[in-house]
Amino acid sequence: MSRPGFTLCACPDTQLIRNHIDAQLAAHPASEGAWQRHVYWGDEGLPPAFWENLTLQGLFAAPKALVVRNAQNLAADEWKKLSQSLGSFNPLAWAFLCLEVPFDKNGPKVPKAITGLKCWGFAESKGWLWSSAGLSPRDMREFIAGWATRNDVQIAPPVQQSLAQHLPQDATAATRELEKLALATGDDATITPELAASIAHESEMDIFAFINALQSGNAPAKVWSRVMQGHSSGDEGIFKFLAMLLREARILWQLLCGESVFLPGNVKQNKERLAATLGRGRIARIWDLALEAEKGIKSGARNPEQAMEMLVAGLIALFGAQNPAQNRQSSRFQPSRR
Repeated sequence: MSRPGFTLCACPDTQLIRNHIDAQLAAHPASEGAWQRHVYWGDEGLPPAFWENLTLQGLFAAPKALVVRNAQNLAADEWKKLSQSLGSFNPLAWAFLCLEVPFDKNGPKVPKAITGLKCWGFAESKGWLWSSAGLSPRDMREFIAGWATRNDVQIAPPVQQSLAQHLPQDATAATRELEKLALATGDDATITPELAASIAHESEMDIFAFINALQSGNAPAKVWSRVMQGHSSGDEGIFKFLAMLLREARILWQLLCGESVFLPGNVKQNKERLAATLGRGRIARIWDLALEAEKGIKSGARNPEQAMEMLVAGLIALFGAQNPAQNRQSSRFQPSRR
């Protein structure tokens, strides 16, 4: 048996998990043919097809990589059944159980009901457990170099250093930025210093700070300046703002509902406090306002400037309900009458 019988992946960054699985499958090709990847979701439970693929063997069966996303959400009974099934090696099935959980100083925050199982201890002893807390500044150069090697793109060490300082510390977002640069390289497939400088990562507007400022009634001029840039950016500007706003609303909703969200400790605590203060009603209303703005633009009922004004006025009214002084600010953001 040259490959692991199964693999446990503990990491909050889905792109890093995907990269690890790709590397493992490439390093251990199946003699019966190419690995066929099948993806399942722990949130939904494991269907009969998973168990069939995990145990089925036969002369004409194809090798299958069985990837279980959010495996930490599987029921305890399913984990016990998994632990028993994984005890038998199947050359045609390779299970990757992905625990997309946050880390603390002691490592991944995996429930004891999982770490206490025989399969967990066995994976640790055999080196079949891979874990990563996600990208950190010191990991970025290695991440960039690995991406360049896999994609046959040339990036000189000084350029790697520059990119490492500016790319977002999220593997999915960083990969998208690198892919954009690769498309711009032309035939020589070399990311030059000039190309790297073109995406020097300017921190996106902190939507959390924006919502928090609205809720507190103390939005600084710098925040409003960043928000109202959408006036002069056309569709692209407002749609980018809407995407960030909805992403932040989703995080607040998840935290309010007690779901697992990977965030730095102090950031998570601040967002949990804000989510509790806002409550479900006001967080849900953010979605309504964002969708109203999007619909107005796509239907032609409003231009981007009018949609942004309506959106900001709605947000001020929503979060300023407990701050009368803030409501006076909203007059400058009333929708244009054109």
